[in-house]
Parts: sequence; C-alpha cells; structure tokens
Amino acid sequence: MKVAVIGCTHAGTAAVKTILSENDDVQVSVFERNDNISFLSCGIALYVGDVVKDVNGLFYSDPSELESLGADVHMKHNVLSYDEKAKTIQVENLETGEQFEESYDKLVLATGSWPIIPPLDGLDTNNVLLCKNFNHAQKIIEEKTDKKRVVVVGGGYIGIELVEAFAQDGKEVVLIDGLDRVLNKYLDQEMTDILEDDMRDRGIDIRLNEMVKGFVPDENGNVKAVETSEGSYDCDMAILCVGFKPNTELYDGKLETMPNGAIIVDDYMHTSDENVLACGDSCAVNYNPNNGHAYIPLATNAVRMGTLVGKNIKEDTVKYRGTQSTSGLHLFGWNIGSTGVNDASAANFGLETRSVYFEDNHRPEFMPTYEKLHMKLVYEVGTNRIVGGQLLSKYDITQSANTLSLAIQNQMTIEDLAYVDFFFQPHFDRPWNYLNLLAQQAVAQEEELAKK
Repeated sequence: MKVAVIGCTHAGTAAVKTILSENDDVQVSVFERNDNISFLSCGIALYVGDVVKDVNGLFYSDPSELESLGADVHMKHNVLSYDEKAKTIQVENLETGEQFEESYDKLVLATGSWPIIPPLDGLDTNNVLLCKNFNHAQKIIEEKTDKKRVVVVGGGYIGIELVEAFAQDGKEVVLIDGLDRVLNKYLDQEMTDILEDDMRDRGIDIRLNEMVKGFVPDENGNVKAVETSEGSYDCDMAILCVGFKPNTELYDGKLETMPNGAIIVDDYMHTSDENVLACGDSCAVNYNPNNGHAYIPLATNAVRMGTLVGKNIKEDTVKYRGTQSTSGLHLFGWNIGSTGVNDASAANFGLETRSVYFEDNHRPEFMPTYEKLHMKLVYEVGTNRIVGGQLLSKYDITQSANTLSLAIQNQMTIEDLAYVDFFFQPHFDRPWNYLNLLAQQAVAQEEELAKK
C-alpha cells in the first residue's frame, strides 16, 4: 500500500510514526511545505517568557527520525491539488519550483490550521506579528528585545499566555478583545472575573468589548498604535492571535465539511472519500458533550487523531472515542482546567443546561496550609448528564479536569459523580473529595427545583 501524507506537524507526525511502526508493507511519502515538523506552538509563550531556554526542545521529532522509520520525506514541498479519481497529487518543490505528480492508494490530510487574520488596516506594518509556528516564534523573540509596550489582540489561550510572558519580561502590556471576557471559550464569568482582576492588579491594561480597526505606522513603517472601536493604544509591537481556521484550499468542495471548512471524519478517521483519511486542525472533532461535531484545534486532539489514522490505515481497528475539548492553563500562579461546554457555549451546541458554582478549600483546615478551589459543573437538563466543568485554584487542581473529561465521555450523571469512590488523605483532600462536593451541589439544586 502506498500512502501520501500531506502536512506533518502534530497529526501528520503521529500518523506517519504509527503507520510505519505497525506495518511492514506500507510505503509512506510525506509532503510538508515548512522546513520543520512537530513544533509545539503551545510552547511559544514559554519561549518568549524565557521559561524554555532552548527552542529546539519544542520539537519532538524531525525529518531524519521519520526517514529512519522508512518514510520518504519531502520538506519545503507544497501539494497543489489532488485528483480523487486518478488517486494522484500534484506537488511543487518550493525551493526549485519543480512540479511533479505522485500516486497514492490512501491519502492522509493533516494540513492543519492558520491564524484568523481579520481585514484590518495596517496589517503589513512592521512589528505586527502572528503567533502560530516556529518562524513566528523566532520573529517574536527577535523583535521583543528592545520593545517597551506590547499590544496583544485576542484573549484566548495563546493571547493570555503571551500577556503573561511579556508582563514577566517587564513589558507594558495591553490586552484587547472584542468580547466581554477573556478565555470565554473555556471559562464562565465566575472564573474570568478572578483572572481579570489579578491581571489588572499586575498592571495589565485589559480592554474588552473593543473591536480592533487597524494598526497605525510611524514614519519608518513601524507600528506605533492600535486603533479600536473605543480608542487608540500606543505600542511598539502588536501580536494578532484571535483564533484559528482550518487550511481548506486543498480539499475545498471535495469533502464533507463544517461551514468553516473543517473536515468531518467518522469514528475511524475516514472522510466522505473512502480513500482519504484526515486528522488534526484541518478537521472537526467528534464532540461528546452534544454527540455532534465541533472545531477545536488542540494538539491533544491532533496527536490522538493522527495515531488513529495510523491504526486504521488498512482497516477499521480502533474507534475514535471523541473529545471533550479538555485543556489546562497555568497563568500568574493560577492552575486552570476546563472540559466540555460552559454556560455561555452550551446553547451553541444545542444543549439545554444548568450549572452550579462551588468554592471550597482543597484539604482540611487543620492542615498547616490549604488553598481555595473555584469549581463549576455544567449538566444537561432532564438527563443530569455532565457536559462541562471548570476548575481554578492556586493549588494544582488541573488533573481533576481529566476526571471530569472521563465523566463526560462515559456519560456520567451528577449523581454518579456525587457518590463515586475517591480516596481520602488529609494531605490531598477531604473525606468527601471536592469533585464529590461539587456534584452534590448540583444534586441538591435539582432536588430543590423538583419541589417547586
């Protein structure tokens, strides 16, 4: 069998490794238009903040490793098109301009995503930068040294992490977002209020409900200000990170997709074309909270989907369990975990939900120290099925987001979580674990509503 893999960051790398490690009779050709593979873009802020000293540590594979496994790797090669009937791809060598045709039995699309770039004035202004890949990271590091005031546009994970990195590097930081809260995809207001107050106390200028209109250059073509719907903010560097979209140019109109172009795959990573499999940020994920599809470009989803492509390349063997969009974040000493939907997003997925917010200390007060936990549980009305959860504390509570993720995947109810067996040890928790207590709040809420 001859397999062509287009794209080789997280999903593509996982697919290639799995295919070659589990099959002796499969020929794999890889086509990647960049000059590197497997870059962990989630580490860019750590690199910018000098937590990661060696950027090479953000790579976990390279072309030579894939070649040692038996892959035929073509770096700086762009796939221009594919012919689904002839089962061929048209490839351009970006260094020489040469074009050639390659055949395949199975095609793997791992074309990834790209930052959303709104139609703003002054995008070509110097020091207006994106934050996605290795080259972006290098550019930010190169330019940040003599900069004093940075504007970050976008209050998602990458934007927030960059805000922290620049603030800890001694920069004046302005965060601008068009919505009313930071991290709105992951956390509800009870949590974001805490984080926003903390950031303001640290001198970060947070500007919410403001739409960026453009970037203003000085006489030398360098950015000097960012204009929004509400004002103008001086800066000498601006980072644009308002989200990502799937790279769709290769398969546009050929495969079943979501409205944004994300490829829809089945439980075995097959697309609507039986000879084409897909994985990673170019795809929709099978989303367990609503048993539907969602676009959630996370590295965890990408490597899991890529691995499943490898395992199912010949025949359907391992089923995709779906995802809950589980994620974690460390921000200014806060440990944050979230999974599934929140109050703000539930309706977008066709879910009618209720929620409870609960605070407690993570272990008994007779212990020398203890930290407050901020927790929220979201569940479906009528079934009491758990569909989301959020956790925030100075104590590292993040692994509990994985517990809630498993609860969602296995369709557990609030009653299941309220009385499930967790261990007790005063160093770690109370006789009732904090997740038990959180779910018991939800059960009590339903009991009260039933009386009315």
